[in-house]
Amino acid sequence: MAYTKEAKILGDKRTFVLSDEIKKYTLRDVGFMESKGGKFILERPLDPSSPYNASIKLKVTISSDLQTFKIGVTSANGLKEINIFKGTDIEKHIEQLNFVIDNLKERSILSEK
Repeated sequence: MAYTKEAKILGDKRTFVLSDEIKKYTLRDVGFMESKGGKFILERPLDPSSPYNASIKLKVTISSDLQTFKIGVTSANGLKEINIFKGTDIEKHIEQLNFVIDNLKERSILSEK
């Protein structure tokens, strides 16, 4: 996953872009953590039964200048990108993914292209 102006989640048909109305304080309100380098990072587990279990997660990283970002679903340790649209028992993960994405769209962080 490289930083770009538009990005897709592996296996998803939608293309996401950063909203023109994005603000740093909104990122913090939603739960993004700011790294020492100034990047904003959000990690949300996609296991609806327990947010505390080591599970696959959505990871969104936005550059410090709020111009580029990367988004993906990763393994529990965050090292491997996963396609949640393949395999068995995908409905619960997709529902949780859509819930998080909808929240980011409502808060004017992401939008669909």
